[in-house]
Amino acid sequence: MTDFNQILSEYVNFTQEELKKYNLSGKESEQKRVVEAMNYSLEAGGKRIRPVLVYSFCSALGGDWKKASAPACAVEMIHTFSLIHDDLPCMDDDDFRRGRPSCHKAYDEATAVLAGDALAVLPFEIVTESKVLSDSEKVRIVSELAKATGKNGMIGGQIIDMENEQKSSVDEANLKNMYRHKTGELIAVSCAMGCICAGADSSKIEKAKEYGYKLGLAFQIIDDILDVTSTSEELGKPVGSDAEENKTTFVTLYGVEKSREIADSITDEAVQCLDFIEDNKFLKELTLMLLRRKY
Repeated sequence: MTDFNQILSEYVNFTQEELKKYNLSGKESEQKRVVEAMNYSLEAGGKRIRPVLVYSFCSALGGDWKKASAPACAVEMIHTFSLIHDDLPCMDDDDFRRGRPSCHKAYDEATAVLAGDALAVLPFEIVTESKVLSDSEKVRIVSELAKATGKNGMIGGQIIDMENEQKSSVDEANLKNMYRHKTGELIAVSCAMGCICAGADSSKIEKAKEYGYKLGLAFQIIDDILDVTSTSEELGKPVGSDAEENKTTFVTLYGVEKSREIADSITDEAVQCLDFIEDNKFLKELTLMLLRRKY
């Protein structure tokens, strides 16, 4: 476990430093407010799971994981943009994120919208300007990341989520589909981009994505559980919001204990998906850590 913690810490710390390097010096005086809002949300912490997946898949497949800095930071920016927009009054209307006021509360709604917009497009700039990725790698990464983000990816999942709030009942198939898009796509593309940076073939990329989809589903089910079993202090955001917003979750369908059993089973499936990688010890431990997490 010590080796795992050391590697995880190295990945997270590297991400923190690279995000500062890539982004947002604040020197642009005319754009200072939006830059500050971008930094406010991007530097708020979080588990940095998506960058960790980029690095760990690259490393596990024999690549130089530091080469994957641009796509790792890119996917974290996309994730942060989604959180900023998720918290807006027109979406989930949450006042807190990661233990402090949401972006639209710290600044204002219009600035938060623009900060999210800026973090949605900056990733494609930093990938295409990378000095260590080949042109073919850049094209594949941009294509994969755009699809994972857009109408058939994370954003598509968000609209399904919003529409489900207006329905009297939502079944498991609908819920899994929504989670696959809203949560699973960015997790799956993180795995895929790590493979691309390692020079992996299409077969391995697809296997990594399948792992990512399963991990994303288990991750979201645990989120459902934590929304009713954790505290605002532990999560750094309001708890009980799913019920307040009339959201159907695995917990509302099956209860906490059954949901844990489902998350356990899906996590086992995700771990089995890693068998195509010989050096998969870190990834397996990461998968189990996410299942056991308390925040």
